[in-house]
Amino acid sequence: MTRRRPCPTPVLALALLLFLPACVARTAVDVVTLPVKAAVELGEAVVDAATESEAERDRKRGRALREQEEAAAREARRLEKERQRAGPEARPEARLADPG
Repeated sequence: MTRRRPCPTPVLALALLLFLPACVARTAVDVVTLPVKAAVELGEAVVDAATESEAERDRKRGRALREQEEAAAREARRLEKERQRAGPEARPEARLADPG
């Protein structure tokens, strides 16, 4: 006579009954709270983008001043190159020195 092994179905069913409700409940809570969490994070991002700290303002002002200085230096270099290309007759100081 061969001995029958016990069927694991009742044990499996019992385990599912114990653990599945917790999993389903956790998923339901996640689904319900997800829009609220997203709205809070979006609201924080909007507030952060709308407000500017003093340090951010200082950095922005410093960057703007530096860009202005760089633009002025580029313009001065460009004008100096143009004067050099034009030759000595185009320079105002050369005209003043020449008595002719």
